[in-house]
Amino acid sequence: MKIVKKILTVLFALFMILGGVNHFIKPDMYLPFIPSVLPGVAIIYLSGAVEIGLGVAALIPKTRWVATLGILLLMVMFLPLHVMDVFKENPAIGSRDAALIRLPIQFVLIAWAWFIHKK
Repeated sequence: MKIVKKILTVLFALFMILGGVNHFIKPDMYLPFIPSVLPGVAIIYLSGAVEIGLGVAALIPKTRWVATLGILLLMVMFLPLHVMDVFKENPAIGSRDAALIRLPIQFVLIAWAWFIHKK
């Protein structure tokens, strides 16, 4: 079981790093998720940097526990954005079907983060 957890940890860390890099490569893709009252591009870059940092920290045994807790909290913080997207007339993710598919994926990511966080 330890090897499975290590593999899942590395995969999730790489997923976080790549996702964070994507915030810098395609920031416009994330803008529709950010409420208009907030500084959208700044939040996108900040969250991308946080995702990269947490992903890298999850690869380091000494920082893994706190990094995976951070990832878990980040995934929970993003959950309301995905819930709101389901109810928008024009979902940010592109379509209502895509939003309905994306929402359960967020719960999978939360469970995955919890699994790699717990001792």
